[in-house]
Amino acid sequence: MTTGKLQLSGITKSYGSRLVLDDVSFTVTPGRLTGFVGGNGAGKTTTMRIVLGLLSSDGGNVELDGAPLSAEDRRRFGYMPEERGLYPKMKVLEQIVYLARLHGFDKQKATERATDLLTELGLGERLNDTIESLSLGNQQRAQIAASLVHDPKVLILDEPFSGLDPLAVDVVAGVLQASAAKGASILFSSHQLDVVERLCDDLVILAGGVIRASGSREGLRSQHANNRYELVSTGDAGWLRTEPGVTVVDFEGGYALFDADEPETAQRVLKSAVQRGDVASFTPKHPSLAQIFKEVIQ
Repeated sequence: MTTGKLQLSGITKSYGSRLVLDDVSFTVTPGRLTGFVGGNGAGKTTTMRIVLGLLSSDGGNVELDGAPLSAEDRRRFGYMPEERGLYPKMKVLEQIVYLARLHGFDKQKATERATDLLTELGLGERLNDTIESLSLGNQQRAQIAASLVHDPKVLILDEPFSGLDPLAVDVVAGVLQASAAKGASILFSSHQLDVVERLCDDLVILAGGVIRASGSREGLRSQHANNRYELVSTGDAGWLRTEPGVTVVDFEGGYALFDADEPETAQRVLKSAVQRGDVASFTPKHPSLAQIFKEVIQ
């Protein structure tokens, strides 16, 4: 599979006098999963549809490996819309084979590819069931198979984990990670911030049509760290409550979670803790994605 770096630069879009995307710029890198998060009406679906050529932008560029996207490029994309779009009366395997053949696979290869993918997604025993007879969660799995069956180099998924139970989320996540490992560029939106945090390599936060934060998951967590630390010691950590520049958030015995007014204060605390007894661990606590999200959209 050939790979492709997807790059959006200065994308703008208005509906009448309402500006829905304002200078949206970010990159989706091959081999990595990019989480795209924002509240309802933030502009995520509009952005995805512009990338796919389903909507035109008012300004800006979408490029693949530094060149403008062509219709041929987009034919190699995989897309899963938030609204399910499969034929309800068709059998599951028949539907996915049909889509693979539209992308140029012969019947044997299409059947092999569809069968393997559906089995990997946990639908191996439902191949001959109709789409409409499946539960909503299994319909979602079939929809994901439809977006992946032609081995796309760019995969765009709008709320792929909607309606899935925790076990199904893990199954789908594994399939997406395997696709990324083969070099696909994957952009997915989700309201489930815990899933995004666990799965994404990179993150884009959109609010009101504006990019509020973007970068690698760990880079953003470090960037938004607020000098919070966790101390675990063999002694009683109660002395921290009277330490200048320290605000204790949680405390029990030798465990303490605290905020320091500056990094130097944290280093002073560590030195004091070492002098008082054995220190099992002393670690900075980076914020969760949910905390970063709340911070940047305010």
